[in-house]
Amino acid sequence: MALATPLSRVQKALFIASCWLISSIGQADVQRSHALSLYGSAKYEAEFSHFDYVNPSAPKGGTVRLMATGTFDTLNPYTLKGISPVNTPGFYLFAISESNETLMMGTDSLNRSGDEPLTGYGLIAESIEYPENFSWVTFHLRPEARFHDHHPIQAEDVLFSYETLIKEGHPRYRLTYRDVSSAEVIGPQSIRFTLQGDSRKRLAITLGELPVLPKHYWKNREFSSTTLTPPLGSGPYRIESLDPGRSINFERVRDYWGANLAVNKGRFNFDRVRFDFYRDLTVAFEAFKAHQYDLHLEYIAKNWATGYDFNALHNKQVIKHEIPHQIPAVLQGFFFNTRKELFASIQTREALTLLFDFEWANRSLFHNAYLRSNSYFANSGLASSEIPGKSVQEILAGYDSLGERVIKEKMALPITQGNGNQRTQIRQALHLLKESGWELKQGKLRHSKTHQPFQFEILVRQQSLSRILVPYQQSLKKVGIDMQIRLIDSAQYKNRMDNFDFDMTTIALGQALAPGDELRQYFHSSQADTIGGQNYAGINNPTVDDLIEKLLAADDRQSVQKYGQALDRVLLSQYYMVPNWYINYHRVAHWNLLDFPESIPPYDFGFSNWWIKPDTISSSE
Repeated sequence: MALATPLSRVQKALFIASCWLISSIGQADVQRSHALSLYGSAKYEAEFSHFDYVNPSAPKGGTVRLMATGTFDTLNPYTLKGISPVNTPGFYLFAISESNETLMMGTDSLNRSGDEPLTGYGLIAESIEYPENFSWVTFHLRPEARFHDHHPIQAEDVLFSYETLIKEGHPRYRLTYRDVSSAEVIGPQSIRFTLQGDSRKRLAITLGELPVLPKHYWKNREFSSTTLTPPLGSGPYRIESLDPGRSINFERVRDYWGANLAVNKGRFNFDRVRFDFYRDLTVAFEAFKAHQYDLHLEYIAKNWATGYDFNALHNKQVIKHEIPHQIPAVLQGFFFNTRKELFASIQTREALTLLFDFEWANRSLFHNAYLRSNSYFANSGLASSEIPGKSVQEILAGYDSLGERVIKEKMALPITQGNGNQRTQIRQALHLLKESGWELKQGKLRHSKTHQPFQFEILVRQQSLSRILVPYQQSLKKVGIDMQIRLIDSAQYKNRMDNFDFDMTTIALGQALAPGDELRQYFHSSQADTIGGQNYAGINNPTVDDLIEKLLAADDRQSVQKYGQALDRVLLSQYYMVPNWYINYHRVAHWNLLDFPESIPPYDFGFSNWWIKPDTISSSE
């Protein structure tokens, strides 16, 4: 018995030591950081003072007036119902909207880090904590973070936001966060998400894009309904007033809690921002020339080349800029709805693709301003080459469904002389159409079995597209195809697109700086029949699905690029759309009261860094 007491003490000591050792092993790979980058380390250290591309001493003040396209009927951007301002074309470029602040900034298109491809920096979250395998991620919130009513932003708000968006928000949130196993508040300012799947690091970054909604504001309101009452926000601006569907005014929040954060230094410099909504770009440009608004992003090449012959430009009251960038090109094209029997055949879709004469349009309509989109990922490292490299060929060879053309051969869209002569393309198109069961008889293309004519409708919401579509319509007519151009308003357009109620349509889809969950939204079979989804073409292809998952699971840039190039070749080979064109610079005109930093961020338009010249502030009010 004399040895019993010493032995029990030894055992107790060993037990405590073993517990400490197990705990240490479990925590040894846990990191806590101010930022998270998908590839490598973040550019900016924890104690950085401001981004390199901003003017940290930029003057604040004045009112800027901007142009928006279309209309809006709700101020809730997170649901399927209605159109909110930030969900109208191009609105996101200005980085000022009705959206709530997110846990981190830098990777979301609304608040982008302009000189890194995919790095998130703490915003509402002061830091992010995670193990090496990203089986979970914890966000630690800033104690100073506040909503506009001064109510502190807490972990309960984050949990409420996550659960609400999953249950009542737009279907894209369920897709985006499908590999989140659970969410748990572990402290007043800390929330942990448990992750699964093969893309956990990417998912952790995507969780940083979660908009944080005020639980106390929404708990007695119906979240899924449309509303024109400005919701409670937390960002640098709040909605001051609005004229529903026509204009919206934002004012800078003077006591904004995040004003002194390094990620915000030199940014959000206007006291007030007004957006006027125009349904016609020609009318909008006339308003710009009359100085009804201050900055015009030019989308029409002809107008950029010939439309700026007015006095304000000659006397330098208006300044034109072509600002280069390295942003992946918007995916733009005439999308086929492959759910329709008419476009079920690849040969049919290829034939219609051959008949779009880009070279003629570029010379005659665009003043040779554009490059042809020979890729779903133009202006990025994911764009495939005409003949793939060895590593891409090896990936593609692993799929039995792919032929030699996709794996090894040259793949490129036809190049015409640009003089309107399409005889070669017409012959090729008629051959493909015949393979699909169509015959040209007396100037009309009819199906050999049903004798139904080949006719369809292309759905558009911008009158300005007619000058591009009418020549395409005439080209199709040469092979007996009747394409009708249907112009409808924004509300009808959204409703029909949400329900995939179209034959063909014109679409422009934004691309991430590094490929992310938007690939599933645009191309994955799980979204082919999701109401309100963005798989507009109705792509239902197991090879595409598998390549998307492998691309998103890749953990280095080289692997991402080779899987991206393989995916690009498969998508191109299926002719889901008639690819359009792109440019690698912003066409910007502005009245000379605006200024911006000398350093231009390569991955962002960077309007949040602009300011009004102090000596012109009185005239901008």
